Amino acid sequence: MVIATSETTRVRVPYQQLFDVVTGAFVARGLPEPRARQASEALCYGDLVGVGSHGTVNLARLYLPLLEEGRADPAGCPAVLADHGAAVLVDARRSLGLWQASDAMDLAIERAARFGVGLVSVRRGTHFGCAGHHARRAAERGMVGLVSSNCGRQRIARPPGGRVALLGTNPLSVAAPAGTHPPFVLDMSTTAVPTGRVRAAARIGQQIPPGWLADESGRDVTDPAAFDRGEAHLLWLGAANSAFKGFGLGLMVEVLSALVAGSGFGPADEALSADGRPSGRDDDIGILMVAIAPALLRGPEAVARDAEQLFGTVLACPLADGDHPVRYPGWPEAERALRRREHGVPLEAPVHSELAGLADSLGLPFPAGTGER
Repeated sequence: MVIATSETTRVRVPYQQLFDVVTGAFVARGLPEPRARQASEALCYGDLVGVGSHGTVNLARLYLPLLEEGRADPAGCPAVLADHGAAVLVDARRSLGLWQASDAMDLAIERAARFGVGLVSVRRGTHFGCAGHHARRAAERGMVGLVSSNCGRQRIARPPGGRVALLGTNPLSVAAPAGTHPPFVLDMSTTAVPTGRVRAAARIGQQIPPGWLADESGRDVTDPAAFDRGEAHLLWLGAANSAFKGFGLGLMVEVLSALVAGSGFGPADEALSADGRPSGRDDDIGILMVAIAPALLRGPEAVARDAEQLFGTVLACPLADGDHPVRYPGWPEAERALRRREHGVPLEAPVHSELAGLADSLGLPFPAGTGER
């Protein structure tokens, strides 16, 4: 059963069956099963926490084409290029970022447990899904996690006052334990929105608010389909009156992710005459994974006590509007994930149809689903 909402028709399916179909699709494209399961966990995380623009909608649109076109290597085996204990440089060798980024964070966590901080810098990476999924791995181990990633040689956003794109959406995420509360997970693009949200609105024919896109004259564009038609470009966070903040953060991510790793970067000479698309088969995305273990500095009890107070105080803040309690980044996503694990994950009807067809081709069961969100 499906229902029509004000946004689109959605179909709800059990999480485990969604996970199994995505895993099967990756195995069929050559990923070893442990890596396929890790990649599936990262991709399904988007749907689980309500960031559908970074969820399974991208399986057939992004990740399977990356594998089929050779831009991601299903058998890629990352190599350590430099190891200085707390700081490690890794060549991802075009392995699928959905699993490789999690491995990189796990390595950062292992080094943080020994040294108090672990830094893993990655070159020749590929798209890794939600940055928050990887940062959260550190928070689940009582650490602070930081993730930043550029878009390699893909260029999407123009600098303020510029005519050509120089940077990607350049996401940034920080996660931390919050005592007895769900972990703090900030996950953001440095542009006004990621391109996935623009395309999600275009798929359902929904107008977007001013401040996301602009045309060549700098006028707001509210038709999301104009982006892929080449009639509008993506704006920076704070574009209405402080675009340099978003642009500055985007450049910061470029420094942390690409300059440190020696990966491909946006503001390169060829960007001045290129169309923004990466050349060749190697996107060469740069990624930074950092884990910080404050418990090594001042004891786990003190850190847990202070985290409880910090985030508990935020949740207890007196309300300006009684119908809208104060929450912090990560809290709504954790609550949503709990509900969806229990009651099923809502998917846009076209995405459900895609996955059902994929499941049929793999000989895997996939339910018709229910219509509740």
